[in-house]
Amino acid sequence: MNKKKEKNLVMEWKKEEETKDTKAIILVDVKGAIVTPGTYEVELGSRVIDVIQKAGGLREDADTSVINLSKKVEDEMVIFIYTQEEVASFALTKEQEQEKLKRCLTESEVKNGACREEQEVDSVGKVNLNKANKEELMTLPGIGESKAEEIIHYREEHGDFQTIEEIKNVNGIGDNLFAQIAENLTL
Repeated sequence: MNKKKEKNLVMEWKKEEETKDTKAIILVDVKGAIVTPGTYEVELGSRVIDVIQKAGGLREDADTSVINLSKKVEDEMVIFIYTQEEVASFALTKEQEQEKLKRCLTESEVKNGACREEQEVDSVGKVNLNKANKEELMTLPGIGESKAEEIIHYREEHGDFQTIEEIKNVNGIGDNLFAQIAENLTL
């Protein structure tokens, strides 16, 4: 082997050894049902379980059924450990959503139409200004897509309407239009 090739091989080997000796350090934030929540420095390639152990371990009420303890962590990662109560609540919510969906599909077949579980048009045809979606707002006389979007935008910017008259603060809705829709509005 010539001296130049030999020198290059030695240099590559030294670089590899230096890389092995100096491990990259990353920061990981761990929260929730942990003995000592906080931000921890760990080596690149560490696992979620390593960070949990560094944070003092799990509290007694921790539930790890919804987290992958063997996942490799990344810089700036946030790990949240839920409690048993929180996981049980998630499961109950999921069951309720499934039941609503099942009921919705059955009712839709019976009524031969689309199911809208959260419909915000009440039984007397009034539209709830604080909860109605764009399509529901568009059922109001004189309210098209752009005005419905303006109402939703106003609601997002300013919070719930306190009175139905407050809708006149929405861009494009004046006294005349308000007079046409007022009897169809509710909060």
